[in-house]
Amino acid sequence: MTDAALVWNAGAWHGDIALDRGAVVLDGGLRTAILISLFTDARAPADAPLPEESADRRGWWGDDFPASQGRRGETGSLLWLLARSKITQGTINRAREYTIAALQWLLTDGIASRLDVQVEAQERQRLAIRVELDRPQGPARELYDFVWEASA
Repeated sequence: MTDAALVWNAGAWHGDIALDRGAVVLDGGLRTAILISLFTDARAPADAPLPEESADRRGWWGDDFPASQGRRGETGSLLWLLARSKITQGTINRAREYTIAALQWLLTDGIASRLDVQVEAQERQRLAIRVELDRPQGPARELYDFVWEASA
């Protein structure tokens, strides 16, 4: 599976397409797919409290079209619901649950045979998310690290 590579800009808190001398860089691994899965905002359930006073439950607009209805879940994660949350053990636990749910498709589609997610607080300001997965084919074990700041 080859995708256009995305790079995460931690200072600006957004991803962008990676370019090399004007050409789009390709990603033959899973980093870009994991970035999209974690940092695209999934639609919040109707009963979920929102982090800001708004009726916007977000979600990727492509999930509303009939072609996407046969898929097994929505695109993205609910990590955005943790914005403005204090970094407590409860927040860490929810971040881990949201990360696992967002990456479940890797197991369902047979891309990974095992998924391990670790989340820890860094300086009481941000969360470090480590995703480790085993692949049935290709590189046996892959490791991805991301930093997410709830207040950004």
